[in-house]
Amino acid sequence: MYSTKLIYALIFSAILTACSSSSSKPIQNKNGITVSLPSDDTYAAKQVRLEVITDRIIRVSSSAQNPMPSTSSLMISDQLPSPPTWEKVETKDSIGVKTAEVQAWISTSTGEVTFKDASGKLLLQEAKDGKAFSPPADGLQDDQVYTIQQRFKSPSDEALYGLGQQQTGLFNYKGYHVDLTQYNSVVAVPFLVSSRNYGILWDNYSITKFGDARDPLPLSELRLYDATGKEGFLTATYANDQTRPDEGLIEQEGHIAYTFLEDLKKIPKNFDMANGVATWQGKLQARKNGEHHFHMTYSGYIKVWADGKLLVDRWRESWNPGPLVFNLTLNTEKATDFKIEWIPESTQSFVSMKFLPPDPYRTKETFTFRSEAGKTLDYYFVAGKNMDDLISGYRQLTGKAQVMPKWAMGFWQSRERYKTQEELLNTVAEYRKRNIPLDNIVQDWSYWPEDAWGSHDFDPARFPDPTGMIDQVHDQHHAHIMISVWPKFYEGIEHYRQFDEKGWLYKQNIINRQRDWIGEGYISTFYDAYNPGARKLFWKQINEKLYKKGNDAWWLDATEPDILSNASIKHRKSLMHPTALGSATEYFNGYPLVNAKGIYNGQRATNPHKRVFILTRSAFPGIQRYGAATWSGDISARFDELEQQIPAGLNFSLSGLPYWTTDIGGFFVEDKYDRPDPEGEALEEWRELNTRWYQYGTFTPLYRAHGQYPYREVFNIAPEGHPAYESIVFYNRLRYRLMPYIYSLTGKIHHEDYTIMRPLVMDFGEDTAVREIDDQFMFGPSILVNPVYQYKATSRDVYFPKGAGWFDLLTGDYQEGGVQKSVSAPYGKIPLYVPSGSILPLGPAIQYADEKPAEEITLFVYGGKNGSFELYEDEGTNYNYEQGKFSIIPITYNDGDKTLTIGDRKGNFQGMLKTRTFRIIMVEKDRPVAYAPELTTKHIIKYTGKAIKTIIAN
Repeated sequence: MYSTKLIYALIFSAILTACSSSSSKPIQNKNGITVSLPSDDTYAAKQVRLEVITDRIIRVSSSAQNPMPSTSSLMISDQLPSPPTWEKVETKDSIGVKTAEVQAWISTSTGEVTFKDASGKLLLQEAKDGKAFSPPADGLQDDQVYTIQQRFKSPSDEALYGLGQQQTGLFNYKGYHVDLTQYNSVVAVPFLVSSRNYGILWDNYSITKFGDARDPLPLSELRLYDATGKEGFLTATYANDQTRPDEGLIEQEGHIAYTFLEDLKKIPKNFDMANGVATWQGKLQARKNGEHHFHMTYSGYIKVWADGKLLVDRWRESWNPGPLVFNLTLNTEKATDFKIEWIPESTQSFVSMKFLPPDPYRTKETFTFRSEAGKTLDYYFVAGKNMDDLISGYRQLTGKAQVMPKWAMGFWQSRERYKTQEELLNTVAEYRKRNIPLDNIVQDWSYWPEDAWGSHDFDPARFPDPTGMIDQVHDQHHAHIMISVWPKFYEGIEHYRQFDEKGWLYKQNIINRQRDWIGEGYISTFYDAYNPGARKLFWKQINEKLYKKGNDAWWLDATEPDILSNASIKHRKSLMHPTALGSATEYFNGYPLVNAKGIYNGQRATNPHKRVFILTRSAFPGIQRYGAATWSGDISARFDELEQQIPAGLNFSLSGLPYWTTDIGGFFVEDKYDRPDPEGEALEEWRELNTRWYQYGTFTPLYRAHGQYPYREVFNIAPEGHPAYESIVFYNRLRYRLMPYIYSLTGKIHHEDYTIMRPLVMDFGEDTAVREIDDQFMFGPSILVNPVYQYKATSRDVYFPKGAGWFDLLTGDYQEGGVQKSVSAPYGKIPLYVPSGSILPLGPAIQYADEKPAEEITLFVYGGKNGSFELYEDEGTNYNYEQGKFSIIPITYNDGDKTLTIGDRKGNFQGMLKTRTFRIIMVEKDRPVAYAPELTTKHIIKYTGKAIKTIIAN
């Protein structure tokens, strides 16, 4: 007979079992399913939800609360497509959703999610115990907010790209720690694409670590030996005479961490940072064998040696430190000689070094997203057959990129800065006088009175007639003008008071009485762009002061937001806390998105017939829907920095953001270039650096020069007749000849979610040799770009991908694919190659993008494969294309019978050419033809909009 206690225990157990069974029963709605995961752990996942967005996109949400809190997203478009037909599927221990293209399964016991294609092939799987919730960062007191983490399994041969714009020189992020923190020249975009043809959009606005998400460790976690061989520390020497680096204050140090402004207090007081040199030397010995990843921030000159080999030799402007990553194999048995040399150049310069030891699980077998703060763990899985599909999925989620105004695809001239109205107008006039194509002039910061930052007024002493100046740019010179606008306001000015009375300013910088660097320094702060009312007021101010004067485009600077440069992350959060939506910790990375939103919505409401153009220093998922492009920030004028921009731009493009540019020539310059003017060897190096950068910049989505003194105009870089001048002008004119090609791709970006700056993995992904190639790319479908980024180089190695033959654009010479070889790259030439099957349209010689319609187009057709191209045109400056007012002329080439077909024109728009002439130039393997847009040809087609076919064999 059972005891009473036993009976009660059995009843209680049965109740628990029933409750458990009931709570884990999935909830189904029209978009997906939710599974509950009972747990007494405060920080365990309580619910996991799958939501079907499209046949290829599944949203995964998880929460440590039950029920899951409702959240809204800034990055996700409010115009998502209607969900497709899907079905719920179940097994003994899992439940999922299945569409025509993908399946997603939740383990009912662990909550882990697995993704498969329609046939059941594994695409991606969350790692065991991969979900994690913990108390939020910075001691944030909010029981609705957590630090969140999701780890995924990853095969060792997988390559991972995207994630915005890093400045570490890395391309494939597999195995690395990536810090997604908005910073001057570093852009955090948490969208990942994989060589396995899936993407992950991580919907979170806080600082996020990706990949190997461990926090890097101080050097003291290694076994350190000083210069005498004693274990414990490195020998640090702070010398005030750079010619005698071994004579100075000697310290024993194991932690190099002069990272932020507040850390500079730890610099030895007697060290002359402006003139001295600091060294750290000794030996490093591992506590675990294998490759160690070293993470640095630096400014000034920095060098690093290991066992006598120079690993790092870089420079960056003292006040703007940048990141750097290098690898070093260490072992536990033998110490490695190690030395760091740092020349700060300034009393405000920075250096730090940390490392990550080997950990195969975190680097080879898995990757992780870890974010400081969020109410839910939220991400979107995107499947596709190729990377274009993944980027299309990203834009389905976050919004279409617009067709940029045609003039924006021309050349932009800028410098820091045109100090007077006369300087700006003289610059545009000189371009026109020399017949060098130009579409846009940029007025950088400080055009306002010195004490009135945020007034958006022109200083009348230097710009006596800004409206007349803008009219002259437009009417006399047929160009456009972009104006620098910061979200920054000096205390006390009228615009400051308008924000302040509404409570729409971040006030901590005011409380701190923090002064900026202008004159004696002024106290300022930024507006809270997370507040809808504040965004409207910001637009109202710049509309009244700037847009009504005729300014065409917006340069949004310091949009990280950079309220105080080089402040610690904790201090930066305090300067933008609280936002209108919540804590700065939770919304740290999203500022550039909402700031651009206000300008875009404001201009479209004010003038719905003129396309918005925004250039912003930072970006975030969804910013492409606001007419925004991004530039790579305040970078250095050096060859190694030019090299680094290539993978930075390629990963930015793989993040789904199509419009990117870099300061041609680099922004910051070393003393040898600007005190007072470069001369001798420095002058020739300066000219060559600009030549190579202009060559590269010609084939980036936006073509724009900018930087500090020396002046960046081609006629200030070198005189006419100099190889630098001749090369820069040649590629400028080539860019304008390519305008029918470039603008067609701009249309394709909007209508087909295309990407114009294309890493080789996008088009040749089946060729595994291209996975690590970070210094070559396709500019659209038809131009392989191979930048030259080494001083005095006259050749470079080029890999010619499999699957195509390759023609030298400038000579017509042919090269088989699947090989790597050294190619000629003399001073004036960037190697450019066209794949077989390409159709490359070139227009007439023009001085600005809309000078005249392309009544005659030369089609270069490259034989060896079938090919096609769609010539896109619209009205160029308005949004009528959104209502279908555009045209497409399909052009196809059949290599078998050498037939070119120009198909029926589709669509129409006001001002469309009814007829035009196509001149056909055939380039074949055994009949090379050099680029020359005025070549004579017997193949001339008069086109009236109806399909026409012609045989074009030579």
